Amino acid sequence: MQGKKTTTLRKTLLIALIATPILAVTLWSNGSGADAKPHDTYKSLEVFSNVLSLIQKNYVENVDATEVLQGAIRGMLTSLDPHSSYLKPDDFRELKLETKGSFTGIGIEITIRDSALTVVSPIEDTPGDRAGLKAGDKIVRIEGELTKDMSLMEAVKKLRGPKGTTVNISVYRDGWTNLREHAIVRDVIPLLSVRHKVLEPGYAYIRITNFQSKTSADFKKALDEISEKGRISGLIIDLRNNPGGLLAQSVKVADFFVDEGIIVSTKGRIKEQNTVYEARSGWTKYDFPIVVLVNEGSASASEIVAGALQDHKKALVVGTKTFGKGSVQTIIPMSNGAGLRLTTARYYTPSGRSIQAKGIEPDILVEKITPTEKDDDKSISPTILREIDLRHHIDNGDKQDGKEEKSKDKEAVIEKNDKEKSIKDKADEEAREIVEQLYKDNQLRTALMLLKGLNVYSGFKPAAQ
Repeated sequence: MQGKKTTTLRKTLLIALIATPILAVTLWSNGSGADAKPHDTYKSLEVFSNVLSLIQKNYVENVDATEVLQGAIRGMLTSLDPHSSYLKPDDFRELKLETKGSFTGIGIEITIRDSALTVVSPIEDTPGDRAGLKAGDKIVRIEGELTKDMSLMEAVKKLRGPKGTTVNISVYRDGWTNLREHAIVRDVIPLLSVRHKVLEPGYAYIRITNFQSKTSADFKKALDEISEKGRISGLIIDLRNNPGGLLAQSVKVADFFVDEGIIVSTKGRIKEQNTVYEARSGWTKYDFPIVVLVNEGSASASEIVAGALQDHKKALVVGTKTFGKGSVQTIIPMSNGAGLRLTTARYYTPSGRSIQAKGIEPDILVEKITPTEKDDDKSISPTILREIDLRHHIDNGDKQDGKEEKSKDKEAVIEKNDKEKSIKDKADEEAREIVEQLYKDNQLRTALMLLKGLNVYSGFKPAAQ
């Protein structure tokens, strides 16, 4: 009877291996230069089969062999690195939604760092961002359950849920003495990844929140819209708290500014994973100075863009050191509808630097300074006053000043002034928002100041590293 059970278990194991061919490949073949010997692999599989047999025979409750095998696969992948994982069919479908459709959740990118569930970056203007979560925060509990032994996909699944529902998390941040509890209401996570504005005449600002399927097209559209308003004298590309996304989209964004050469390369253990992405001709090339803003929440695809523009001397990188996620994950569909997310290579910048666990060092280090509550008080916020703003100010004596206006019909002048006032009011509101943003964001202020300096000293080129 025992022999019959063991035979059945081994058949179950064999079926599982056939159903998940990539697992069989991993167990029996270790690629070129394999370290494992077939004999050792078979011995390990025999141990695995015996353990499964003992579990089914002696465990306190009946065990579903399929669930146990899937747990073994998940454990095997978790032991490799924080980003490799087994995706059950429903998890695999959710992963596809991240780049092709909307999803509901709290809007944070997470990873496993030092065995702790860690926030890579909150997505701008999402519940997680509004709750004050920051890159580097550790999520210790989700709905009271400890996350220490939780897989990445399990955590993602628990954080996501229907719009309007609440998820409770316990968060620890370096410098805090206690955990802080957050009850965050889930919402639809916006897919708009590119936003833009003109900070001052000629100085453009484009924010990329993550890299999705339309990011490069939206980025080009933003550049075109800004160009229609006037010549661009300088551009700030804001990649702060951008957790990454699609590799191809980051390559295309960098390609807008790189004339020739390598943008990024990947190197793995097998030849198929060694890829070089080079700049392509045919794009409109831009020659204005560029500043790229990064911080500890800039990861993966963001680091590719920053590293490429930095190495090609196309931009100054300003801010703080990036996250350092320089590994490539390949999604391998499985025959049962599941997927395998497997780390297969590392990213390298054009100069050959590995991003992995090192990140991108900014050319100019600028730590983020958060205004205090007192500084943020509207009653003491700086108000810019000039002579022209004072009541009863006298004119400057220029005889041409206002000459044309005085010669016009009075009613026409009034009508024109009303229209101009409406336009001016709208412009003033946008200007106030920009002034407030610059006042609160010292990194952005520094970037704008640097762009102006680069234009003053037009012959300036960043020093070679």
